[in-house]
Amino acid sequence: MATHLVRYEHGGRCRWGVVRGASIAPLDGEYPTTASLIERGEADWRAAATRAPSLELAQVTLLSPVTAPARVICQGANYRQHMIESGLDPEAKRFNMFFEKSDASISPPVGTLVRPSHVQLLDYEIELALVFRKPISEPVTVTTGSLHEYVFGVTIANDVSARDVQLPQMQFFKGKSYRGFCPLGPNLAVLDPGELRYLDQLTLTLKVNDAVRQQDTTANLVFKPAETITELSTFCDLSPGDVLLTGTPAGCALRAPRPLVRRLMQLVLPEATLWATFTRVQASRPQYLRPGDIICGTIASVDRVIDLGEQRHVVEGATA
Repeated sequence: MATHLVRYEHGGRCRWGVVRGASIAPLDGEYPTTASLIERGEADWRAAATRAPSLELAQVTLLSPVTAPARVICQGANYRQHMIESGLDPEAKRFNMFFEKSDASISPPVGTLVRPSHVQLLDYEIELALVFRKPISEPVTVTTGSLHEYVFGVTIANDVSARDVQLPQMQFFKGKSYRGFCPLGPNLAVLDPGELRYLDQLTLTLKVNDAVRQQDTTANLVFKPAETITELSTFCDLSPGDVLLTGTPAGCALRAPRPLVRRLMQLVLPEATLWATFTRVQASRPQYLRPGDIICGTIASVDRVIDLGEQRHVVEGATA
């Protein structure tokens, strides 16, 4: 059975615990970072998993189970239907699209999401996040059989994006890295080797104001975790506690024009006019997040052997 860890604040202290239902069995030790938990906390969380819970979830403030500093690596367009709605051809994809978010964007799984005052097109992207177990400093070949050597656990991420910064400015890093733009948690599920099969059996669901916007299963990932980490290792060093966001399902607010339409627009419109038109058309879509919207995200297996809890945020507008 997967062990579900949470990081929380209670009584002025940041602690870790094993969550069961609506209760927590606190760990004995204190681990200031995710890396320290991974490197020296296994005996502690395994022991906590055998004890009766002594704390209620309702008594604590949930924190991100991924702590900064950390690399936040992302995969772009990694579900077939999301590629299609992004104007891409799934049959033509031969390699991953990687980018990063700043670790300043890491934020708790429950609370508020602030839309910066200059952002109109605030978008959501629920994703399965993998938390790395061991350092990677050279190319490695990862298989489904060795995946547990590299992945410590999985959690929920929301790759919040300012589309009117990301695309007109061609700034993925900037448009996806404002503070609060990467809620993580609540549960960090640690999987035993035999449980890694569940990585192909998880259902991702994101709702806005109780209406389902995104829903798909990890069975439909284009590039699976083992091959992705293999490719990533050819050019990227990673440390325990770093995180990989594995892509988002279809259903984002963004709707990109078809490739042919984009090419024609680029030929006939000056760049400034092109992006002004893009922003105007996108702003008319009611799917973009607005102050007062409530976002809820869940990831779980059908039998709940893995249940990553629920993210819940209220969108607020910046005061300046």
